[in-house]
Amino acid sequence: MKQKRWYDYLWLWSIIFFILGFFNILFAWLGMIEFILPLAISLFAKNKAFCNSFCGRGQLLNLLGSKFKLSRNKPTPKWIYSKWFRYGFLIFFLVIFIQMVFSTYLVFSGATSLNTVIKLLWTIKVPWHWPYTANLASPWIAQFAFGFYSIMLTSTILGIVVMLLYRPRTWCSFCPMGTMTQMICKAHNHKEQ
Repeated sequence: MKQKRWYDYLWLWSIIFFILGFFNILFAWLGMIEFILPLAISLFAKNKAFCNSFCGRGQLLNLLGSKFKLSRNKPTPKWIYSKWFRYGFLIFFLVIFIQMVFSTYLVFSGATSLNTVIKLLWTIKVPWHWPYTANLASPWIAQFAFGFYSIMLTSTILGIVVMLLYRPRTWCSFCPMGTMTQMICKAHNHKEQ
């Protein structure tokens, strides 16, 4: 039996992240770890160690799909692996992220008021009152948290859907963070040649 390492339990991080967000949306800022760490590792270590070993979402999808047998384990369609889909999804994701940052800026500048809504698939309002402590942080900090939690929830649900339909870690083949870290690693390898 393979001995478990500390990072084999990082799937718990994904669950804890979403639970904490239910209690206070400001915990969504913790998700920035999953944005900064993969990019930092690929920039400085010049590899995809985060994706391969430390990604809690990838581990969670693998656990649900493999151990709990929730995946149909069907081959992933080739178009999902294609460059046009991966880079297209990355561009779409970056547009959504920039829109979220712009909404945060509008709240910061006072042009709009705080929008306390979580949107699933960027359009469907989740019918839940998301608690946060208004006096604990500026409205722009809360605005970013609402937007970021929406992105994390949507991408996790997309990951679960493709896990159910195909192989457990199908999401990893077009994950925007994975695509960006792959681009960074390719740039490093190209420089060294």
